[in-house]
Amino acid sequence: MATSAADTGGMAALTAAAKKEGALNTIALPSDWANYGALIDGFEKKYGIKVTVENPEGTSQDEVNALKEHRTDGTAPDVIDVGGSFAQSAAREGLLAPYKVAAFDQIPEEQKDPKARWYNNYGGYISIGCDAKRVKTCPSTFSDLRRPEYKGKVALNGDPTKSGSAFAGVYAAALANGGSFDNIQPGLDFFAELSRNGNFVPVASSPATIATGETPISIDWDFLNLGYADDFRKRGADVDWRTAIPFDGSFAEYYANGVNKDAPHPAAARLWQEYVFSPEGQNIRLGAFARPVLMDAMEEDGTLDKAAAEKLPTVEGTPAFPTEEQTEKARETVNRGWAEAVSGG
Repeated sequence: MATSAADTGGMAALTAAAKKEGALNTIALPSDWANYGALIDGFEKKYGIKVTVENPEGTSQDEVNALKEHRTDGTAPDVIDVGGSFAQSAAREGLLAPYKVAAFDQIPEEQKDPKARWYNNYGGYISIGCDAKRVKTCPSTFSDLRRPEYKGKVALNGDPTKSGSAFAGVYAAALANGGSFDNIQPGLDFFAELSRNGNFVPVASSPATIATGETPISIDWDFLNLGYADDFRKRGADVDWRTAIPFDGSFAEYYANGVNKDAPHPAAARLWQEYVFSPEGQNIRLGAFARPVLMDAMEEDGTLDKAAAEKLPTVEGTPAFPTEEQTEKARETVNRGWAEAVSGG
């Protein structure tokens, strides 16, 4: 099992082996998420390898489940892109293959598994999106979301027991309400309060639910909210989507990529990793407001798309990240308490 391109005889040999396989299975990669549409197009054109996306709107948990459920039938995803806590659990369960991309040493230590079973690719900050055409005064902090004027308006991008972005929304709410990386409970309490007072809408927000007015306020990644705003403008939709990064609950996270240990197309899986961690792949991320994990390294070596980088929203301070142990403890707390928190119980 190749643990680097060198193990296959170099990039030319890896590329040849991947082209021979001719296909790549992926899962839960919506085209409007961190520029996956452009990344898939770029990969297919560059290498002539057909990319299949199963369950495009799936969650991180769906991805991990697919690794287990389709392990031997040839339909399993070759690669996964999941929230950090899901990558860590998949590695612990022995589902991921160690593989060091060419840029592995440039990825910051806290953003990768020392055994190279997963490493972060892109990320962002939790933000509050709001349709200014349907909401008179858009909220800019978690504290604002308690206001009576937001009754029936506040949503998350999914269920935090299954969705990495929704889980991060709960973590950010915890930080805004006296919690910490060690204590996510105040985040659950916050959503329980929003649920009790009728402000929380138990609907997974998406461009479709935003356009219909079902979720006029959405707690989600800044790169998604900013991308939605761009898309609504281009389509001439009757939506004025604004994005605020709440200073009271600043939470950053990156999404991790990994190779399935039993990948049906092992060479294509590894070539895909090389592509999404190349300057070309990283700049495509940046084009959709997602912060590439190699941004600092690319700025130093002159490969960063500076015009795209300048469009990113400014944030205060240096982002901090929970440890694997803190994240696992937080996930257990959310898995145990979420349903009761938002059921009014």
